[in-house]
Amino acid sequence: MNGQNVKVTVYGADQICASCVGAPGSKDTYEWLQAAIGRKYGNDAIKYEYVDIFNPPADEVKQHFSKRVLNEDLFYPVVLVNDTIVAEGNPRLKKIYEALEQNGVK
Repeated sequence: MNGQNVKVTVYGADQICASCVGAPGSKDTYEWLQAAIGRKYGNDAIKYEYVDIFNPPADEVKQHFSKRVLNEDLFYPVVLVNDTIVAEGNPRLKKIYEALEQNGVK
């Protein structure tokens, strides 16, 4: 379970993406990812963060990316592993697991 400093960030909103009707909400996806990743890799090596795209924290990077999600019409939730987009809309665990393993998580 290496891969220290691996961070999974989920950008989303309470409102479900218009193109994602029928998909789980962003917060539900965030919690589901934590549980699924934790079962496979444990919880020690990975940090998680949820960012509301309509109310991002006072962090310039998070505010900029939140605007990008809205301006580029990305499907949310948008899932990042160490600041690289690995999924948007209804994420697939396989892609997220691959990204985690590429970042040293075992």
